[in-house]
Amino acid sequence: MVFIKRYLNEMLLSLGLLGAYLATRLYNIMSLPMFTDEAIYTRWAQIARYDASWRFISLTDGKQPSFVWLDMIIMRFVNDPLLAGRLLSVLAGIVALVGIYFLASEIFKNKRIGYIAAVIYIIYPFSLVYDRMALYESLVSAVTIWALYLEILLIRLRRLDVALILGMVAGFGVLTKSSAFFAIYLLPFSILLFNFKQKNWKQELLKWAALAGLSAIMAYGFYSILRLSPFFHIIAEKTTIFVYPLRDWLSHPFEFFVGNLNGITDWFIAYTTIPTFILILISFFLGDKKVLREKLFLFSWFIIPFVLLALFGRVLYPRFILFMIMPLLVLVAFSLNFILDSVKTKLLKAGVFLAFVIFMLRSDFFILTDFANASISRSDTDQFMNEWPAGGGISEVISILSTYAKTQKIYVASGGTFGSLPTYAMEIYLDENKNIEKRGIFPVPEDIPKDLLERAKTMPVYVFMSNQKEFENNLKSWPIKLIVEYKKGEGDAYTRLYEVIPSN
Repeated sequence: MVFIKRYLNEMLLSLGLLGAYLATRLYNIMSLPMFTDEAIYTRWAQIARYDASWRFISLTDGKQPSFVWLDMIIMRFVNDPLLAGRLLSVLAGIVALVGIYFLASEIFKNKRIGYIAAVIYIIYPFSLVYDRMALYESLVSAVTIWALYLEILLIRLRRLDVALILGMVAGFGVLTKSSAFFAIYLLPFSILLFNFKQKNWKQELLKWAALAGLSAIMAYGFYSILRLSPFFHIIAEKTTIFVYPLRDWLSHPFEFFVGNLNGITDWFIAYTTIPTFILILISFFLGDKKVLREKLFLFSWFIIPFVLLALFGRVLYPRFILFMIMPLLVLVAFSLNFILDSVKTKLLKAGVFLAFVIFMLRSDFFILTDFANASISRSDTDQFMNEWPAGGGISEVISILSTYAKTQKIYVASGGTFGSLPTYAMEIYLDENKNIEKRGIFPVPEDIPKDLLERAKTMPVYVFMSNQKEFENNLKSWPIKLIVEYKKGEGDAYTRLYEVIPSN
């Protein structure tokens, strides 16, 4: 009872934050249509769940497997495969939420900054988007936050147990996505927090170096598990699609730097909003100078991977910078805490807080209710709602095909093969339906494949398209009729279902 009375307010506040997090993440969670990458990861998890020999299936596309492994576990308890993957991201977000509280509380030794950081994480539009999608990013963000927290503990406490836990967290991270290697690469920067005024500082610094080395070795040990798969080499090959190898980069070291930097900066500001960006900047001028090193350490975890991405990035998406921004949310919390301490009345405090977060709350509202018009990165609204990678109309067509197959056998040809949204959606939701035969078509030819015409003589044959416009341009000469079409968000992309007209 004494414990409860002592920590009652903190317990209630923590439960309130958890409730707010779950409310924002679970509300309308299936309103966003299936994104093409979500379809890929979901299908991998399905296959890995039922076939142990394919537990490393993600490596066939150069992706690490931990997201798939966790997803296939949740699928045991959740009927909808896509929902299972999105709930995994919700759970990862809870881990990140708890982590950012401990991170902010520890680095500035202030619990209120920790609670403010947790609130910022909940309402941060970038986190809100990806905590509701079956993608790797929320898991990587959670790993980043906890690795950063543990690195702070390691430099301050220099304890073996902290080093071992850090090694496991970083190891899990590199089994999730290659960007988690920054948890190892940036480990030396924690020396910014080392107390060189203490006695025997040389011995203590050597002790920290040994423990940090142990953590790094453990992480690489975890990563070595992937060498059990014959597809391990594909990770490096896949990385070269998104990042220039050093040999290629040296031939044009700064040719794409400015363009890349402008692009990722625009994404950063679009998600972070100008008032929040200002809070990040002024954090270095507020408060005691004694915590400047802590601020520089947090900022290093952002600026180093940010600049490296601009330098070496070949194909970029907004989600690549999400994990980098997590440390900046702690700087936002620091600034807000300082400003709120300078305001005397509670009403004015609430007004100041609202003034800084109002734009984030506005973005949150549209993310939850009208994603196509959300004031976030245009690249994300296009990919997830308005353009060909989005899955608008997919669930409706799946439902129609399921209805057709209740009373007869049908054949469905879908545009694309690997990574194709209609094809993978068919496999995810209709793979067990014995009345549906299906195959993907790639490339889509100008003349209808003969097997479709032959099958159309004996059963209904449908063509399911939800891809690039060039796929459907080749359908103009096909003997097909449009059954139904669904527009994707506010763009000019459609999901369409056609029926093949049998020849006489």
